[in-house]
Amino acid sequence: MDHSQLFFKHLAPTNPFPVGIEIDYAEGSWIYGPKGKWLDLIAGIAVCSVGHRHPNVVAAIHQQVDRYLHTMVYGEYVQDANTRLAQKLTSLLPSTLDCIYLVNSGTEANEAAIKMARRATGRSQIISFHKSYHGNTMGSLSISGNETKKAAFRPLIPDVDFIQLNRWEDLDRITSNTAGVILEPVQGDAGVRTAHNDYLVALRNKCTEVGALLIFDEIQCGVGRTGSWYYFQQTPVVPDAFTTAKGFGGGLPIGALVASKELHALWAHAPMLGHITTFGGNPVCSASALAVLETIESEKLMDQIPEKANFIRSRLNHPQILEIRNEGLMFAVDLKSEEEVGKLFDYCLQNGVIIYRFLSSPSSFRMAPPLTISLEELEFGMKVILEGLNVLK
Repeated sequence: MDHSQLFFKHLAPTNPFPVGIEIDYAEGSWIYGPKGKWLDLIAGIAVCSVGHRHPNVVAAIHQQVDRYLHTMVYGEYVQDANTRLAQKLTSLLPSTLDCIYLVNSGTEANEAAIKMARRATGRSQIISFHKSYHGNTMGSLSISGNETKKAAFRPLIPDVDFIQLNRWEDLDRITSNTAGVILEPVQGDAGVRTAHNDYLVALRNKCTEVGALLIFDEIQCGVGRTGSWYYFQQTPVVPDAFTTAKGFGGGLPIGALVASKELHALWAHAPMLGHITTFGGNPVCSASALAVLETIESEKLMDQIPEKANFIRSRLNHPQILEIRNEGLMFAVDLKSEEEVGKLFDYCLQNGVIIYRFLSSPSSFRMAPPLTISLEELEFGMKVILEGLNVLK
């Protein structure tokens, strides 16, 4: 039985029609298999931020593997992979965001954020946004805004309400009963929808007024993807906490809830071990994440983002395209229908390029290439996409 047959026989499915390409190895912006190679314009859904197997990341992983792997549950032992990562990440942030809780994924970071808001305020209501995506465990699913994905799993956690992004009158629904408001400042799954700066200021002021925590989910739009370390750094607003994952580990599973030391100190009492994880802060994943941050900085990858983003926009000039939205190298491209997106996806895959879909914006396709991608590689990718769009006409 070959690997494709084993895949369908023994691995749990997520949908009836997986992409199904067989992977041999990956390097830089490319994925290679026994039957072809593909330019990866989605980077594993914004995960491989510095490309596949960047030498700096691989070296950091090897160095840590040669020392030790797991030694203890999170928070008990002093491990320099954790402390160096925490020092580096907090050095890139405002002084109020000086402490991190390391977990295994974005959904776990958002679960911790829900608990932090309730623990810090003694309230229960969480306010989120329509078309938001925060993960698929029960808490993070509860605060996600796609009802189609939630209906089969109800009842979810109680006291969650949803408002519309950038609709000012909805801010009145944030009250003294609200524990926290969680927001993707750039909504990813909704098709790259950005919160306006003046709206964010009003939201910040409202949360401060009623004593609710303002939490940003920067899992897709963070780690340099939009041109700053985290998107909120391009706005006038600093959240009380934010979550990060995906591109943070450069291909290994790691996430974090970032907040003040004062807020994080609440985990340690009433009750003690108020939040705990066995594998959070895994030293190999932490070493990889540190190498990602250092590589983005040393190679000045964020400085290159405007040129690469403008290059993509300039090439994607085609009558089949209704709209292009992007923040840095986080792209949504609107076509006329979900069917057209499916046909374009198939064409690109057959011709050596990987794009992908959105859950909550089905008539759009996404691109989130490695920050290390070259203009020559982008030229090839845009050429194939344009050829595919011509087939749709």
